[in-house]
Amino acid sequence: MRVDASGLWVAGDETATIERLTWTGERYDHERTFHLADYVDLPAGRDDEADIEGIANTDGVLWAVGSHSLKRRKAKPADPEKVARRLATVIREPNRFIVVRLPLEGPDAVGKGAVLTGLADVLADDPHLGPFTAIPGKDNGLDIEGVALLGERVFLGLRGPVLRGWGVVLELDVQDSGRGRLRLRSFRKHFLDMGGLGVRDLCPYGDGLLILAGPSMSLDGPATLMLWSGEGQPTFVRDLPYGVGCDHPEGMAVLGDGRLMVVYDSPAPERLTPEGGVLADIITI
Repeated sequence: MRVDASGLWVAGDETATIERLTWTGERYDHERTFHLADYVDLPAGRDDEADIEGIANTDGVLWAVGSHSLKRRKAKPADPEKVARRLATVIREPNRFIVVRLPLEGPDAVGKGAVLTGLADVLADDPHLGPFTAIPGKDNGLDIEGVALLGERVFLGLRGPVLRGWGVVLELDVQDSGRGRLRLRSFRKHFLDMGGLGVRDLCPYGDGLLILAGPSMSLDGPATLMLWSGEGQPTFVRDLPYGVGCDHPEGMAVLGDGRLMVVYDSPAPERLTPEGGVLADIITI
């Protein structure tokens, strides 16, 4: 998610949309939905899930990235044969494999953009990441969660894989190839020592990037904030709270006063308001 002067850009992981919330003076409200298919050509069309896991807003341009992950079906302890059958099912949803760039034409207006597809196909030939492109994201397979820019440098944070405890951030060099398409010219891998954690979100902060680091697989925690210059190794900032079976730190945005807003996947019941809202945490860095 990203904050600007008048509102908040967010994305859900079960649609092919981005959402705009307006600041009312008390909360972010008045949701407006933007269907990605109205602005770029999606591989699987308007309604299939894109699993958007990261948003960036830089210099009047909005970026959104899908997870690029395969999905293994969920299973609940019940009939052992049913559990085994569901766990053997791996699904590939084409709309997940996109990087989208959209021009902003005002505080609440988006123009026709361009889309990059085929990144996972390129990574399949990479000696570090290639073996993980055929593994579901929640099994420590390829799973992109977070996009941020430093100048012209486009960074994608990988929740997985974590390689022998080292997290990975991709730096992309992309160009507009016309007709609503982006072309990948090259990519660079950054291997980060984050104590065995992967990237759950990226966010510009000063001259660098904040990294929200958390488990690559389906675990409650730990979760930490780290600061990274875009080169070398990140430095520890602080731990983040997390719950048991709930409240998994998932996204962040820097507010106008420099404080950080953190939102949670699987929010605890006490975060849900009677009006249908969800409470975030505001922390001082």
